[in-house]
Amino acid sequence: VGVNEWQVCHEALKQRDFDCFLLAGRYTLLEQEALDEFLPLCVERGAAVLVGGGFNSGILATGAVPGAKYNYSPAPKPVMEKVAKIEEVCRAHGVPLPAAALQFVVAHPAIPSFCAGTRTVQQLEQNLAWFSYPIPGEFWQDLKKNGLLREDAPVPA
Repeated sequence: VGVNEWQVCHEALKQRDFDCFLLAGRYTLLEQEALDEFLPLCVERGAAVLVGGGFNSGILATGAVPGAKYNYSPAPKPVMEKVAKIEEVCRAHGVPLPAAALQFVVAHPAIPSFCAGTRTVQQLEQNLAWFSYPIPGEFWQDLKKNGLLREDAPVPA
């Protein structure tokens, strides 16, 4: 099953056995509602989730810049504000926002992979560098302390 809404995957998993889901952008630094029911059920049932669109259509790669995209449209003001706050924490810890976005997603035990969109070899190499960028544990703690990340969200060790 490959869809844009975790609720569809959750309903499918409640009804049948699945090995894997492709979920576009619904478990990210900006969206963690899938932690309520869907991702715990995936862990319980042994279903994997491949997250595509983990940059939320771009804003978690570009940051809160003019013209930033969220869900394929111009990012609304509340999203821009939240991303700007996440960027403040990133700056305080010397962490690139896209590195945090990539590494956060795959920290969940049900998510073995993140499908980052790439158009060029340079973008692929950049994504690989972000995946291996060293992020201190204090960074994740600060996001949670500031209400920018759910307390129950798994983070990289």
